[in-house]
Amino acid sequence: MLKHYQHFLTVQFAVDEINKDPHLLPNISLGYQLLNNFHESRLAVENSLMWLSGKGPTIPNYSCDGQHKSMVVIGGMSSTLSMAMATLLGLYKVPQLSYGSFDLLLSDEVLYPYVYQLGSRESTLHLAAVQLMLHFGWTWVGLIISDDLTGEQFFRHLKEEMAWNGLCLAFIEQVSEKFKQQDEDIKFLSRILVSSSNVIFIYGNTDSLKIFSELLMIFAFYGKMFIISASWDYSAYSTDEMMSNFHGTLIFSQYKREIPGFTDFLKSVHPRANPEDIFLKSYWELALNCLLSERKNLNMTYRQCDESLTFADVPPIFFDKTTMELSSNIYNGVYLLAHTLHQMLQTEAKDLSELLAYPLLSWKLLHFLKCVNAVTGFKPELCGDGPSMTAETYDILNFRSFPGKIWSEVKVGEVIPHEKVLSINEEDIDWPEDFPQIPSSTCSVACGPGFRKQLREGQPICCFDCTLCPDGKISNITDAEECMKCPEDHYPSKEKDRCLPKTVTYLAYEETLGKFLASSAFCFSILTTFVLGVFVMHRDTPIVKANNRSLSYILLISLTLCFLSSLLFLGRPTPVTCILRQTTFAIVFTVAIASILAKTITVVLAFRATKPGSQLRRWLRPAVSHSLIFLCTLIQMCICGIWLGTYPPFLEKDTHSEASFIVIQCNEGSLVTFYCVLGYMGFLALVSFTLAFLARNLPDTFNEAKYLTFSMLVFCSVWIAFLPTYQSTKGKAMVAMEIFSILVSSAGILICIFAPKCYVILLRPDRNTLEILRNKASP
Repeated sequence: MLKHYQHFLTVQFAVDEINKDPHLLPNISLGYQLLNNFHESRLAVENSLMWLSGKGPTIPNYSCDGQHKSMVVIGGMSSTLSMAMATLLGLYKVPQLSYGSFDLLLSDEVLYPYVYQLGSRESTLHLAAVQLMLHFGWTWVGLIISDDLTGEQFFRHLKEEMAWNGLCLAFIEQVSEKFKQQDEDIKFLSRILVSSSNVIFIYGNTDSLKIFSELLMIFAFYGKMFIISASWDYSAYSTDEMMSNFHGTLIFSQYKREIPGFTDFLKSVHPRANPEDIFLKSYWELALNCLLSERKNLNMTYRQCDESLTFADVPPIFFDKTTMELSSNIYNGVYLLAHTLHQMLQTEAKDLSELLAYPLLSWKLLHFLKCVNAVTGFKPELCGDGPSMTAETYDILNFRSFPGKIWSEVKVGEVIPHEKVLSINEEDIDWPEDFPQIPSSTCSVACGPGFRKQLREGQPICCFDCTLCPDGKISNITDAEECMKCPEDHYPSKEKDRCLPKTVTYLAYEETLGKFLASSAFCFSILTTFVLGVFVMHRDTPIVKANNRSLSYILLISLTLCFLSSLLFLGRPTPVTCILRQTTFAIVFTVAIASILAKTITVVLAFRATKPGSQLRRWLRPAVSHSLIFLCTLIQMCICGIWLGTYPPFLEKDTHSEASFIVIQCNEGSLVTFYCVLGYMGFLALVSFTLAFLARNLPDTFNEAKYLTFSMLVFCSVWIAFLPTYQSTKGKAMVAMEIFSILVSSAGILICIFAPKCYVILLRPDRNTLEILRNKASP
């Protein structure tokens, strides 16, 4: 661990800097005593006892050095070493500044009342980790933590924050001090390797993750990317060859305040300039692989160190070019101690000799340490338990390994958890060799727009299937929880990923169906007019006069209006056309059916009033038929008047009948009244059909009974079929169906009643004579 030599250099630099400061501890020089525990708890305890006893043999409860002036201990580098030292130093109430990673156990004031931790609490590291996961879309992450109180607390906080942000843990593994069973390490590795998670977050310090570090020396985690905290020194138990396995690892490191002047100080440190520094000489030769003085060993001659070599030439594995986090803690610790002594001299003692006269009073330093800031000095408001809580900021470092055993940690981003600010330069990141681009770590493939997430039963929320949005709904984001409805004037796209504006539509003259229906209406109205003209031109012929020609005229005129009334249903509806279309249709159709009813009654009465002096002859006068038509029409007009006076038809926009259109249509208003209008016409048609059916066997030379029967049969069939169809269709189809019913029923009446007559008038005029009429009428 040659790179930890920076710790000693930091102490040396800080002490020299304080001794040169005329305002901090004036007329007093700080010194230090260095004891190396070689990262072993046993040696840490032994050195602590040696420090307490003074030079010479380690005799408990005895101080063999009368000039002992040390008042505080800075150490150890890890919580394990700190605990080992605190067990002994605490008995003598000696303040101990632990500069390793913050540990919850050391914060126990009952077990370790005289330990002051310089390391950051990393209380917001879980927030920083979640922000990084959200940035890269890592929703399925593995977690490896140390099996201690700190690891459990981090897991609890991380799990809660991940759940809040919709993230999931693929697995959670705890690293104990040693595996209890022989093959437990294999099972431990297999659980990690078979996990579908590609990103693994590792939390713990160097000591607590020692077993895991040793496993990494044996096994390589291919296809996995590590995210770690700087509190774990992954290089501590790794060889140069194994360091390449960490290539691409992202590291959360506490944002460090650069030590002013430390870089310039390093330039002045050289074995030639510091010959009394025995550590520097050994470090220089080991790190630079050279000798300061030429000597032979095992028949091999080592090269002599160049005079121009500096710390800039030391490989990164032996010396970090940036200020290490632990070195920053040590620097702050030395300044905390200096400010504390400065404050104690002003309040507790007149001079330093008074403090040194009572060495055991040094434990009072702990109280003042809690009230001191390393930069600003003593502040009473800082007094409290443990180091003060400050807003934490983390650097995001990227570990890079290069051929030739060269590696470095490059800053690629920064995160401020409390402010939820994350800045990262993705182009500067070197990802692990197994990932040519940003790694993906998800349990399920993201559901694109048009789909929604459907959770898998019994699995975490990050594991789901993608289900297409139902009809009428869309999702325009990735991983939508629910699909949403489009506004009424919009409809879902084919992909169901966006809402498109609906097109306003209606049964227009310009479209094919509109052209066909309009053409049909015009053609039939022209044909009816032609028939009317034929009847007028041949009004004095027997076939026209035989069945009340005035009723024929009225029927033909009403049929012409029926055909033309269908045109009110075409084109863009307006409030006026909505009122006119149904009422006009109802009235003109009632006139037509009433005319047929009058014709049918005339036929029946005509054959029953053949006897001289029959009282039925007076009912055969035209005035009676006209009165019947007027009465029937008046009743229909009253029904329509009630309709218009209570709940008349109105203009509406139908947004549901057709998915991509807004149909402008007329709402019938009161459906009860609408069906009363249709029912009344049906009643008249049924009476006409019944009377015509009963008169079908009368002499048929000029008898219209059969034709009237067929015409009413067609009429009733069309409108009976219309009712269920009208109920089951919406939008333009409903309008087209009503127009079609009007045209077909009107055409049926026209053809069934007047086609035979036109045939005789135009093609068989020889049969249009009174003699044939009389011959056929005779039994």
